[in-house]
Amino acid sequence: MTRPLAVVDSADPLACLAALRHALAGDGPAVLFRGGGVNPVHTAPLEVEQRIALVVETSGTTGRPKRVALSADAVLASAAASTGALGEPGQWMLALPVHYIAGSNVLARSLASGVDPVPIAPGRMGATDVLAAIGRFTEKHRFTALVPAQLSRLLDEADENAEVAAALAGFDRILVGGQATPAALVDRARAHGWAITRTYGSSETCGGVVYDGVPIGQTEVRITDGRVELGGPTLAEYYLGDPERTADAFVEHDQQRWYRTDDAGEVVDGVLRVTGRIDDVIVSGGMKVRLAAVERLVREQPGLADAVVVAGHHSEWGEVPIVVTTTRPDRDALRRVVGAALGPEARPDRIVTVGALPLLPSGKPDRLAIARLVAGEAAGPSGS
Repeated sequence: MTRPLAVVDSADPLACLAALRHALAGDGPAVLFRGGGVNPVHTAPLEVEQRIALVVETSGTTGRPKRVALSADAVLASAAASTGALGEPGQWMLALPVHYIAGSNVLARSLASGVDPVPIAPGRMGATDVLAAIGRFTEKHRFTALVPAQLSRLLDEADENAEVAAALAGFDRILVGGQATPAALVDRARAHGWAITRTYGSSETCGGVVYDGVPIGQTEVRITDGRVELGGPTLAEYYLGDPERTADAFVEHDQQRWYRTDDAGEVVDGVLRVTGRIDDVIVSGGMKVRLAAVERLVREQPGLADAVVVAGHHSEWGEVPIVVTTTRPDRDALRRVVGAALGPEARPDRIVTVGALPLLPSGKPDRLAIARLVAGEAAGPSGS
């Protein structure tokens, strides 16, 4: 059996809320939210299987477009798992576009709690938007979900504005995900008394299913050949129109489905630690270097929260880490910090300063574009 798939403009979050309500209940079409300013990935199909309630379009981190099909059961399981992890239902400030899975999840959690979310207008969110939104809350328990860039901007404003700091401290929980969140950013937020939880997941898992390294709900985590795999009732059904990619990403072991992430990781005492991307290891002077580890350390340095580390070519060492950022840090000082922590082979060979980092529609760094940018730069004189 099939049902229609409605493409809904995400400009009106409350209209999206109503559309998702009917999609989950089964008395309306499945929905695909699409931002008016985002180029369509493809023409959407007119129909999907009856069990599909939500379709999420994403370019992913590789630039290759994909369309993730989620069942009503998966979306509701995700909302229930989140509520269980947070301890109680409440009202959500919707600070992310609903055509991203994190934004759709805020709608689903709001439906589960029976309380409409408080949306913030699209664009660059600031203190004025947050304070205005808080004034529209009707419930005592308050939650929101942010990406690291939003958290960083709010922290900068909170450092100068005690009212903003106190307002965010009034939230029961602030979920932060979408990409790795620098530890220094979390520490700054917690110093203000903000209840920060780092989340891990993707559109294929109906959003964040691991909170501060611990699986929520019925989520299971396992490491296979160094790769993080996730299982549980929140998994997507498949990629629409892409059986080959579906077969690569979703596997079955012992009668259980697993989503094979592109992340490397380890589980220690039941806590997941993501150590980087499976494909982010370079060989510099015969030594392996994990770029994610370099990037994580670089981002913890003052003023470098937006930095991206990619591979660059070097005539002597082969591959070397290159830092791309919008600031101009002291290269030698940065090399000393990285070398002391990760070894001399991990030291950034050079720093490329740009006016703005290329971004994907999701707001994540466009690593392919950044790598192309670096490839056009002349190799610097220093080595590992």
